[in-house]
Amino acid sequence: MPRVTLEQLSSQEVVDSTRQLNYGTWRYQKNWSPLHIVDAKGCHFIDGSGKRYLDFSSQLMCVNLGHKNPTVIEAIVEQARTLPYIAPGYATTARAELSRLLLEVLPKGLVKFFFTTSGTEANEAAIKIARMVTGKTKIIARYRSYHGSTTASIGATGDPRRWPMEPGGKGQGTIFAPEVNCYKCPIRHQYPGCNIACADYLEHMIVNESDVAAVLVEPVVGTNGVLVPPPEYFPRLREICDRHGVLLIADEVMSGWGRTGKWFAMDNWNVQPDILVTAKGITSAYVPLGLCATTARIAEYFDDHFFAHGHTYEAHPMTLAPAVATIREMQRLNLVERASTIGQYLGDKLKALAKNHPSIGEVRGLGLFWAVDLVKNRDTKEPLNTMADKLSGKPLVVDQIAAEMMKGGVAVQAWISHLVLAPPLIIETQDIDFGVSVLDHALALADRQISA
Repeated sequence: MPRVTLEQLSSQEVVDSTRQLNYGTWRYQKNWSPLHIVDAKGCHFIDGSGKRYLDFSSQLMCVNLGHKNPTVIEAIVEQARTLPYIAPGYATTARAELSRLLLEVLPKGLVKFFFTTSGTEANEAAIKIARMVTGKTKIIARYRSYHGSTTASIGATGDPRRWPMEPGGKGQGTIFAPEVNCYKCPIRHQYPGCNIACADYLEHMIVNESDVAAVLVEPVVGTNGVLVPPPEYFPRLREICDRHGVLLIADEVMSGWGRTGKWFAMDNWNVQPDILVTAKGITSAYVPLGLCATTARIAEYFDDHFFAHGHTYEAHPMTLAPAVATIREMQRLNLVERASTIGQYLGDKLKALAKNHPSIGEVRGLGLFWAVDLVKNRDTKEPLNTMADKLSGKPLVVDQIAAEMMKGGVAVQAWISHLVLAPPLIIETQDIDFGVSVLDHALALADRQISA
């Protein structure tokens, strides 16, 4: 029998083989039918039938440079020619170049780096480092959060993806604090009269729990709703952590690399974390790379203490060279500042939709990072669907909206009762106009839920 090559497979055969032989992540497997993608360029990707889609959420909020940036691709090719792999105990030019470049763009004071191949692994490293340095055990995370899928990171995740793994997947020593959500405050306060009570509650937890090593937060919560904290929150949280000798870990896997109009979201409040975790946009997701960055104070601890962490692919040269190219492309194209200005354009367009769609409870965001929160009732803020609906397999209205938008040529990320809009930082206004117009049409599905 002649060998079948990928080029000989039909588009349907590709879909069938993928569905039959692979697991689809975060879903029931029975009805999974993945779309066959054959090409992508700039802000668009193309399926097996030749249909073109606007990538309105940068895939998983990660393709910040857009698809097929030639400079980054050439960096991958050149590194493959030069040195495709060497063990992490050696020094490489790519490692030195990226490390020096990170000192230019990371929040000041983060000066020692551990490289991984995902945000999940970077969070695992951060949690281990925090526990080793402090000698304490507990990690305080927040309910509206996602930090990864491995044991410690899913244990520190507040959203329902943690639930099916419990109790076995419950991270030892992880406890949860209220999220910062001024639209629907979990402790039923109202900003600004609350005086940032959610931060004070977190301090109450630190005092009454004891043995707290670190507080782990997404500066701008990502998948779980693009929750932007009020300006007083992070300065207050920094003071609380300092007062109690607790480390502050910023998970910038999604909010980093220009997404919020700053290199990193923490820069919006001029607050320095003790540890910063990031991934995704560091290479525009062309290759898998994560980063755990720490202060000198943390680094100095390991001068005389054993650093008990590592893995085969740490500082893999094939992941580091494209990160150097990605950062330089972001600098050359002035994408961080651009995300702020064109992000305001996107935000204004989305807010205008709220006037015409009673299903929109709130539009919120920062830079090119936005969410459209959908509700059954604006007064009660009752969501169209719940976390329990997601896990039970109940059809979600946001998934129906996303499917309708795909028909119109726009791909967007949907989660429980909101849509996340985070296009590549290179997006032009005409593409934003097109994406919002398709969303405008699809929101009729949600509006009908209101009238019903």
